[in-house]
Amino acid sequence: MMMKLSSLITLCLFASSANALQVSYRGHSVLRTLQLQSTESSTESGVQAVSKPERIVPQPVPVLYVYDHCPFCVRVRLAFGLKNVKHNLHFMANDDVETPTALIGKKLSPIFKWGDDVIMPESMDIINFIDQDERFGPTNFIAPATGRTDIKEWQSGVRDLLRGLQRPRYVATGLLPEFQQLDARHAFVKNHALPGYDSKEIWKAKPLQEQLMEYAELMANDPAADVEELNRQLVALDDILYSKEHCSKGGLCFDDIDLFSRLRSISIIDGVKWPTKLRAYMEKFSHLGDIPLYDEMAL
Repeated sequence: MMMKLSSLITLCLFASSANALQVSYRGHSVLRTLQLQSTESSTESGVQAVSKPERIVPQPVPVLYVYDHCPFCVRVRLAFGLKNVKHNLHFMANDDVETPTALIGKKLSPIFKWGDDVIMPESMDIINFIDQDERFGPTNFIAPATGRTDIKEWQSGVRDLLRGLQRPRYVATGLLPEFQQLDARHAFVKNHALPGYDSKEIWKAKPLQEQLMEYAELMANDPAADVEELNRQLVALDDILYSKEHCSKGGLCFDDIDLFSRLRSISIIDGVKWPTKLRAYMEKFSHLGDIPLYDEMAL
């Protein structure tokens, strides 16, 4: 059943059932898990259902300084969400140098701030900190990375393809919080090269107007061939995904933290056809992490 987005939001906010609410929107199955801790158990051999521990509300509530599109920021947000730790998000404008510099001495994200005593950059350091500290719930909740090379090779193989599709769309939507103003969008374009440049320095040496023109031309081009290739690559990834619950054998681990964070921005590309298992995987971690996909603003 199709329904307007406003109706979907109303149902998700006010439905009295504690069970998962499933609706269809823009051709996708949209799950909204209103119950914080899943009671489902996996029946597949070797597959471990991922569920949240009890809610943790640290005092003071931690603040994450992030960009919405940044995969390293999404890593940390996902870890906080999976561990069910209350936190506040501070979305920095992409041209905001003052805020991160005042916190850690340079422009960098993500940044974790907990009261006046803990101010920490680097996604891995932040995740390790909260996963080893009992004040943030069960420790060692997220297992270490497995060292799989096949997923890394897949990511390397689609890097330029994704950069060409994603980067112009980040700024073209005008909807991401870090790109709400023109200066912020220009700052991103100035510092993020499109595929075909051998070095960042060559790109940064170009006048801004030429950079903007290249972004605009890429958005104006028919993306059908690139999207078709991406869809083929997603099928290949689906084949090596262990399950919709976790991407590698053995259960939830840092492989999932990294993979979801890198795949999420694919949802900003219109025409993407997610294989069934991979789509279920993305929806599950989106909901567990409380990190929306970009389906509704896809271009």
